[in-house]
Amino acid sequence: MKNLLLGVCSVAVMAVAIAAPNLPYDDKADAKTDMQAALAQAKAANKKVLAIFGANWCPDCRELDKAMHGKSAPQIASQFVVVKVDVGQFDKNLDVAQVYGNPIKKGIPAAVVLTADNQVLYATRAGELANARRMGEDGIYDFFSGVIEKQQAAR
Repeated sequence: MKNLLLGVCSVAVMAVAIAAPNLPYDDKADAKTDMQAALAQAKAANKKVLAIFGANWCPDCRELDKAMHGKSAPQIASQFVVVKVDVGQFDKNLDVAQVYGNPIKKGIPAAVVLTADNQVLYATRAGELANARRMGEDGIYDFFSGVIEKQQAAR
């Protein structure tokens, strides 16, 4: 009986673990430290930093994260060091967002492209990604393709 109960409990724990979604934003992360690490990594790799501001409760943020691991993944990885900044219920890391011109003002997810020297090259200002669910993977791919094209043209 003891073994049966232990087995049932083990299955229940595994079911909960499997059912728990893989959330893209680490609510315990130190955003300032993560930004500095991304900048250092970008400098070493001769890449730009792509900072994504969002939250786990936000369906568009989760959809953007999913799309960034799909069709867009190779393109993004070749150009950027990606860092995610959790804004919670718009009550976390607002100071970090403010440093980059408050890209979350019109909604999340929001994106900022930085040089390895922490200079803003591009930032969403009008909630361009706030409808990521409707954009779909192709729309998100097109969005980041456009951002990359603008960066390459500016060189």
